[in-house]
Amino acid sequence: QVQLVESGGGLVQPGGSLRLSCAASGFTLGNYALSWHRQAPGKERELVAQIINNSGGTTYADSVKGRFTISRGNDRKTLYLQMNSLKAEDTAVYYCNARHLFLSGDYWGRGTQVTVSS
Repeated sequence: QVQLVESGGGLVQPGGSLRLSCAASGFTLGNYALSWHRQAPGKERELVAQIINNSGGTTYADSVKGRFTISRGNDRKTLYLQMNSLKAEDTAVYYCNARHLFLSGDYWGRGTQVTVSS
């Protein structure tokens, strides 16, 4: 079964850090554009960070530049999002996405909740 499963969310104080993981099963992440998105209550889902798997290039939303880092595991089955200096406005459900670069195939995880609060 092809699926993505996020983990690593939780409650953290402002200024703290979390590392999110996204595990792929049923396929490997080669030839996929990989990304993290988030959706806060009452807001639309937004792109947080993206890695183009074959070239390794990354892009980030302005709101997280310098604080978040997206990376992929050497096992080609895991995607990470290191989040530092967290702010209350980072509170959201975080989703990972894998979209095949050349063929059909666009997969989403179910999300993991991140809450930044004192």
